[in-house]
Amino acid sequence: MQIEAIQRQTTADLVVQRIARVIEEQNLSAGQRLPGEHDLVEQLKVSRPVLREALARLQSMGLVDIQRGRGTFVASRTSLANCVRLLRSAVTISPQELRSYAELRTAIEVQAARQAAELATEEDVAELTALLKQLDDQNLPYAEALELDFRFHRRLIDIAGNPLMQNMIEVIYEFVLTQMVRTTPSPRENKLGRRLHREIVAAIADHDANAAERAMREHMDVVLSRLKKEALA
Repeated sequence: MQIEAIQRQTTADLVVQRIARVIEEQNLSAGQRLPGEHDLVEQLKVSRPVLREALARLQSMGLVDIQRGRGTFVASRTSLANCVRLLRSAVTISPQELRSYAELRTAIEVQAARQAAELATEEDVAELTALLKQLDDQNLPYAEALELDFRFHRRLIDIAGNPLMQNMIEVIYEFVLTQMVRTTPSPRENKLGRRLHREIVAAIADHDANAAERAMREHMDVVLSRLKKEALA
């Protein structure tokens, strides 16, 4: 018999979840103002630094919009729906389970990168390059950045041309996005990932299958390493 370990969470994690749940359960409208900082500190019984960290994370995820001098407001409904779903997945799927899915994803994506380097057309490379350019936008809401990141990896698999790989990545879609939430808390913390993405595209453009495989393997090794550290924390 195996019993799932209790996940450790910081106070900021709990504040993020609490505010997200209130927005969802009370069906707050886009643009609706949240209570001020003083009121939130009193209601949540947390320090100002903890509250500010939580609000900054909620803003980077596209769930709220912080307007200096005016207050904190609920973001658009599209971003809200995406973020609430991602937050729910991020706190219900264990690190051990995520790591198992990440290992499956690694097998798929390393082979896909190799095949994409062999098969990609100029149009395919141009599309991958355009996706990376969009991902470089530091003002991109967090949920949109995650979706774009997934689209980049999904496009690689499409180029590889294996229908089974395409079906499998769709089956584990939510797990992939949850891995991204766990290993990249905000787009600003994904400099390494962006570099590796560029190396993958450069290798594909050069039709260098070995280089594409190496870059993708390094990328997935980073994901697996971060998930392993979280599981041991």
